[in-house]
Amino acid sequence: MMGKPANLPEKKRMPLYERIRQILESARTSVARSVNTTQVMANWLIGREIIEEEQRGKRRAGYGEKLLKDLADRLTKDCEKGWSVRNLEYCRNFYMEYPLLIDIQKSNALRSIFAITSIRNGHISNALRTESKSAPSEDLAREKGYILHRESWQPGRLHPNLSWTHYRTLLRVEKAGARAFYEIEALRNSWSTRELERQINSLLYERLALSKDKKGLMRLATKGQAIQRPVDVFKDPVVMEFLGLPESPRLVESDLEQALIKNLQAFLLELGKGFAFVSRQERITLDGDHFYVDLVFYHTILKCFVLIDLKVGKLTHQDLGQLQLYVNYYNRERRTKGDNPALGLILCTDKNDAVVRYTLGPNQQKKIFASRYKLYLPTEAELQAELRRELRQFGKSPNTGRNS
Repeated sequence: MMGKPANLPEKKRMPLYERIRQILESARTSVARSVNTTQVMANWLIGREIIEEEQRGKRRAGYGEKLLKDLADRLTKDCEKGWSVRNLEYCRNFYMEYPLLIDIQKSNALRSIFAITSIRNGHISNALRTESKSAPSEDLAREKGYILHRESWQPGRLHPNLSWTHYRTLLRVEKAGARAFYEIEALRNSWSTRELERQINSLLYERLALSKDKKGLMRLATKGQAIQRPVDVFKDPVVMEFLGLPESPRLVESDLEQALIKNLQAFLLELGKGFAFVSRQERITLDGDHFYVDLVFYHTILKCFVLIDLKVGKLTHQDLGQLQLYVNYYNRERRTKGDNPALGLILCTDKNDAVVRYTLGPNQQKKIFASRYKLYLPTEAELQAELRRELRQFGKSPNTGRNS
C-alpha cells in the first residue's frame, strides 16, 4: 500500500520538517475548488513523509515517538495550533490505510507524489478526481510511472465527499470490514461527522451483523446495509441514548413516546433508511372499542406501513396479539394499491424469544418483530453475549448466524 522511499541523494533532499511545512503552506494558500479535499490530501502527504522518514534506516526504539513530538512542537510554534502528536499519528495511519486514487510505481520525491494534485510554484493544484478533464492523459501517466484507477470508488480509497474529520473518525474503527461499512453508509446517507461518530459508538455494524451469516457480513462490508426483506429493516437492540432518559422502573410508555417525538430526527436515523413518520396515537375503532397505535411510519423502500408499539417492561403474548390486531386492520382497511402488507414492531425492555416464536408462528414472524431498546450505548461484549444467547435459543452454532 505504501510507496517506496524516494532514492534521492541526501544533499538534494529537503529536511523532513521543511517538506511538511511546504505541504502545509501549499494547502493554506491553494486556490483549489475544494478546501476539504486539499486538507485531506495535505494530511495524506504528511503521513507519507513521516512514514518515509521512519523507514529510511532510522527507525529504532523511541525514534518514531521522538520524531512526532519534535514535529508537533515545531509545527505548533511556526504554523498553527492543533498539530499534536495525536494528529500526526492520524496522518501517518491515514497514509497507511488509504491509498490515493492512483498507484505510484516510480517515486520521485514530492513531484512524484502529486500525480493528480501537483505542486506548482509552491501551491497545491487540486484536481483530485481521475475523471477530471485536467487529469493527466494515459500516455503521460504511463510516462511518469503512474497507473490510473478506472474502477468505481470502493471502500478504502479516498472520496472527495468525506472530510478529514470523517476520515479521522473512521481511523478509530479497527476492523476493516466495519470501517468499510461505515464509509459506505456515511456517503450513502450523507452523515455528518457527528452522526458518523454516533453510529460507530452505538456499534451499528455489530448490531446489524448479529443477524447475518458470513455472506451477509461480506455484503455489509462491501455494499453497506441492503434492504430487500422486512428482516433487513429492524435492529435488535434499538439504541436510544439520544433521549437522555434514565433506566428506571418508573418510566411509562407515554413518557417514552413523548421523548421519541421530541427527538424524531434522531429516532429516524436510528431506525435506518426508508422510514417516514406518519402519525402518533393513531386511533382504530372496532364496534365502539377504541385502540391506539403508538407510532405509525411508512417505509419507502419496502412500500408498506410500519406500526410501532412501545412497551415498558417484558414483552408478553398479549402484547404480540394486540400488535397483530393492528397489522391485520391496516392490511384490510388502510392498505392501498401498490402497498405491501403492513409490518409491526414492538420495542420493549426485555423479551422471551421462545414466547415470540410460539405466539407468532413462522409466517407471522416475517411480518411482526420484537426488538429490545436500550437507553444507553451497548458495549461490544454485551452484543456478543446477546448473540450467544440467541444462538443457544435457536440451537444454531455461531458459524451459521441467525438468518440465512
